[in-house]
Amino acid sequence: MDKDPSPTSPVRDDPAGRSSIEAKITEIARIGIVGLFAYWSLTLIAPFAIILIWSAILAVALYPAYFALSVMLGQRPRLAATLITLVCLVIIVGPLAAIAISFAEGVQALLARLDEGSLLVPVPPESIRNWPLVGERIHAGWSMASDNLEAALRQFEPSLLQAGSKVLGKLASIGIDLLGFVVSVLVAGFLFRSGERLAETAEGLADRVGGDRGVGFVRLAAATIRNVARGVIGVALLQAFLCALVLHLFKVPAPGAIAFMVLILCIVQIGPALVLVPVMIWAWVQMDFGPAVLLTLLLMPLFIIDNVMKPILVARGLSTPTLVILLGVLGGTLSYGLIGLFLGPIILSVFHDLLMIWMRPDTAAERAMPASSRLPRAT
Repeated sequence: MDKDPSPTSPVRDDPAGRSSIEAKITEIARIGIVGLFAYWSLTLIAPFAIILIWSAILAVALYPAYFALSVMLGQRPRLAATLITLVCLVIIVGPLAAIAISFAEGVQALLARLDEGSLLVPVPPESIRNWPLVGERIHAGWSMASDNLEAALRQFEPSLLQAGSKVLGKLASIGIDLLGFVVSVLVAGFLFRSGERLAETAEGLADRVGGDRGVGFVRLAAATIRNVARGVIGVALLQAFLCALVLHLFKVPAPGAIAFMVLILCIVQIGPALVLVPVMIWAWVQMDFGPAVLLTLLLMPLFIIDNVMKPILVARGLSTPTLVILLGVLGGTLSYGLIGLFLGPIILSVFHDLLMIWMRPDTAAERAMPASSRLPRAT
């Protein structure tokens, strides 16, 4: 007679449980290997991340122009990409290089005049004394500089040396930033031909993550990039370039520094009046009547370029607040230099638009998206 199995008998192995554990271990190993390669890849491209991001933004912003030019040339995408790249080098890098070089020359000229002792400081107005908190100190320091500039420089020598070293460091970094701009434009030229495939990849990834709404977000991001890049940064570059050209023709001191201030003010949507109005006043004081009138007439169109160009370049109403663009300009410049001046407002504008759409209900979000980013709802 068979005996009943004892409770203390050994339990047989469970093949199903062992297979489940092995599958989990295998999945964890796969995730670890993918994560390791992803980390290594990010480490390798980290030094070039800003250039690659700016290249992608340029490619997105200029792709409609590239596509139209390719059609005009009889479906010759390589020639169209080459022409767009050359035009970008002339239009974007050329004016930036001219402004940067002029700015550096102005600073060097100021330092040379300080070294020669030929720089004269006017007497400060008495109204400065009435400024709260700092009026007396500013008036005293200004008066010392107007009476004996050399003694004032000796007194403030530690602070001036520290500030001077920072200025020289920034001037040295301008050359590196310009080189980064050139590389970004060249990389963007190579991205044009694969633009459709890259867009399909981005939309496919967005579809896997967020469905139809995720694809709409990707297209909304592209529309925002084009609006800010063409309607804000493009117009600001045009204004700064024309300003530098006019000031250089009339031999106005430091045209590069003035044009750079115009560039920043136009990007943050303040306008060039804060800089150009004092320049006009200076022209009427220092120049003869004819040149002063001509300079004023040539600078006046810079005040209305925004109203003329933006309705043409902006496909939809620019909804990004001025504060967001200002923070993008300041944060981008402080973090990434000259490229950050343009990259910062675009990145923050895209994030702002996506955040505002994401916070709305699905139906309201779809109505707020541009027509090109709306997808038919699934039935």
